[in-house]
Amino acid sequence: MTPSAILESALYVTDLQAAEQFYCDIIGLNVVGKVEGRHVFFRCGSGVLLLFNAEATKVPPAPDARLKVPPHGTAGEGHLCFTASADEIGQWRKHLTARNIAIESDFEWPQGGHSIYIRDPSGNSIEFAEPRIWGL
Repeated sequence: MTPSAILESALYVTDLQAAEQFYCDIIGLNVVGKVEGRHVFFRCGSGVLLLFNAEATKVPPAPDARLKVPPHGTAGEGHLCFTASADEIGQWRKHLTARNIAIESDFEWPQGGHSIYIRDPSGNSIEFAEPRIWGL
């Protein structure tokens, strides 16, 4: 058996309100679920981006909880990469720069393909890259 795709990806943030504003206003994602103080979820193409307050997700569910999601979480900066064509990367560069979001790195991969990197308000590394960096 081999999975056909990744359905959801998670990042852990220190300020949910700042993260929600960043991913809505700067990245342009739409909220599909939210629990104040715990998480905010966004639709991204055919997948979902989950942003969690790591401290809140370390708490096990109550014995009578409807959803028995086990505790999880991490500390420190994570990474997420959004798919973008070469033209879209140029558009992202202009969009981010116009909103005073610093481009941390901007380069061509030796095997082909371009990437730019920024940081979200919690310090997570966010990349926009051409799929060909992975031979796709």
